[in-house]
Amino acid sequence: MQLRLLRYFTTLAREEHFARAADICGVTQPTLSAGIVALEEQFGRRLVQRDRRYIGLTPEGQAMLPWAQQLVAVFEGMAHAMEAMAGPIHGEFRLGAIPAALPAIGYVARALLDLHPLLTLSTRSLTSREIERGLAGFDLDAGLTYLDHEPAADMLTAPLYAERYIFLARAGSGFDGRETIGWAEAAGADLALLHQGMQNRRILDARLAERGLAIHPRATADSYVALLSMVQAGGFATILPDSYLALLPGLSWARVLPFDDPAPVNRIGLIIPNRSPIGPLAGAALAVARRVKLPPDFGA
Repeated sequence: MQLRLLRYFTTLAREEHFARAADICGVTQPTLSAGIVALEEQFGRRLVQRDRRYIGLTPEGQAMLPWAQQLVAVFEGMAHAMEAMAGPIHGEFRLGAIPAALPAIGYVARALLDLHPLLTLSTRSLTSREIERGLAGFDLDAGLTYLDHEPAADMLTAPLYAERYIFLARAGSGFDGRETIGWAEAAGADLALLHQGMQNRRILDARLAERGLAIHPRATADSYVALLSMVQAGGFATILPDSYLALLPGLSWARVLPFDDPAPVNRIGLIIPNRSPIGPLAGAALAVARRVKLPPDFGA
């Protein structure tokens, strides 16, 4: 059995699209399709459901996938370990980050690439659950996510900063001249928030429930860019992490208010699976995250 066939299979399972998987593997689509057929012939089982396009994995394919992922990851980790002995670490580093952590990603990326200049970085904005699945399935090398709320199991962690919530409304929408805002008033505003599939929103709901409050946004999204656009256009307010203020200096159209009864802070950090041995890429990221310096006014 050739490793490249397993790589075709695991990439196709992740991308769920023949053309994208072939492009990532650096082969033509017919070559990738022929490789999948060859793998099926070796095992005597149909692994992929298809009818001119990818439909999904068969039960046999689903049973095989985690083992194939481990085999590919072990080989790649072995190759990286040997390369690290001969010279600088190189290759692609795959980092997943929750939307709340995106303001910090530049600092981590810069520190990592400065220390390991032959690395390239691929970042993806994902939910915390997607990051956990990506790490378990060897599709990510590390993640930036919450450390305390719904923590991923059996991970090595490096705390980076702690966030607080702030209230953001458009100037002229009734909040001018204010210094703070209460949770009940904020919950009663016309809010645009992350949807409940996002961990930040689930934490926010829990903080409100502790105060006997529930929140019913008029609009939801999966990114803070979308929320900021809704606030800027008028008619909405939002609640977001204070770390985003570093990316939004001098917002003449916005009114930013802290809460008069701040909720407990939420710690965000880098996580990697607690495996032995730790691969060179994951180990490098953990070492960098444990000593990276964020600006003094970043987060809480």
